Amino acid sequence: MTQAALLNLVPAPAAARTGTMAGERFMVLDSWRGICALLVALFHFPTTSMISQSAFVGGSYLFVDFFFVLSGFVIASSYGSRFSEPDELARFALVRFGRIYPLHLLMLAAFVAFEALRLALPALHGTGAAPFTGGFDFRSLVANLLLLQGMGVEDHLSWNAPSWSISAEFFTYLLFAGVVFATGRRAWIWFIAAVVTAPFFLLAFSTRHMDVSFDFGFIRCLYGFSLGALLAWFQHDSIAEARQAMAGGAGRIAWTLAELAMIAAIGIFVSVAGTNGAGITAPVVFALALHLFAHEGGLISMLLRSRPMLPLGSLSYSIYMVHIFVQARMINAGGLIERRLGIDIVGDITLRGDQVTGFGAGSPWIGFAALTAMLIAVIVVSWLTWRFFEMPALAWFRRLARRI
Repeated sequence: MTQAALLNLVPAPAAARTGTMAGERFMVLDSWRGICALLVALFHFPTTSMISQSAFVGGSYLFVDFFFVLSGFVIASSYGSRFSEPDELARFALVRFGRIYPLHLLMLAAFVAFEALRLALPALHGTGAAPFTGGFDFRSLVANLLLLQGMGVEDHLSWNAPSWSISAEFFTYLLFAGVVFATGRRAWIWFIAAVVTAPFFLLAFSTRHMDVSFDFGFIRCLYGFSLGALLAWFQHDSIAEARQAMAGGAGRIAWTLAELAMIAAIGIFVSVAGTNGAGITAPVVFALALHLFAHEGGLISMLLRSRPMLPLGSLSYSIYMVHIFVQARMINAGGLIERRLGIDIVGDITLRGDQVTGFGAGSPWIGFAALTAMLIAVIVVSWLTWRFFEMPALAWFRRLARRI
């Protein structure tokens, strides 16, 4: 069979075919994005509570891979056939830059301002590194300003540590657009190549299995993103047709059982695979979950489409970007209260086998209270950054892109 004949058997990108849902929101997946952002926040917050100490929360860094898979699915669904002209590439790059960079810059400014405050007020130095040293040095600041902190140029996490993933994701966006522009319907071949080679690369070169960030973060992102893009490339239309068929509630019980089984499988997988090489398969697990929940067929999906859940999806990026700053300031405030009132709030604790500074050194209940307060504070701050910064900045970049 000739290559041309083979390509005729391969479906075109979903957005190029009739009957697709290109541009439609997958509301359940949006809610999942918000839940995953909160789980990553739980992973980063050190307390002695049973929640923080659990194996599930200890493996919840893997939910970053859900973001990557979902990004690949959404981007390929929306842009899989829209890169026929160079100006379309420019518009895409500008909008994606406007989606991630303004809030990234705001949080960098917040961290810089706090380091300057530490420099001016010696009482804030604490027992940590001196201001503008360690992960908050000026060299790393330049890398962060250039969105290079997840591209292997750094040897440590720096400034707003979770932002390594948006660095990796931005350059993955550009690579995706370039591949689709250059190869068109053959792009799926490159996605398969990435999905096949990336896990072997990580197994060969990573000493921390899937827990890579500043070093091999781009490879990790490319792996999950390509898997999500493949799912959109070949399954987007079938998902659309299935959703239309289920509009009347057909098969609700079966889909609900499947959703419950998937949630249980994810819980077991994250709890078990977070500390070993099995975590390499996280993008595959999340791709299966994404495929299932994209159908929105069960009662769990109905719950995730409810009004209390949907705002989490809107706030997910802000939650992800602000939570480390909020958590660090809570630890600072806890230390000050402890010194003034003599209450044992913050101290050296053991978190899943590691010695860290966190809440609940005197009582796990203090840790639980701090955990609850952290989630509330992160959501409140995230709403503020989303409402008054993230969305206005994105709207401005979209207007700018339309002028191209």
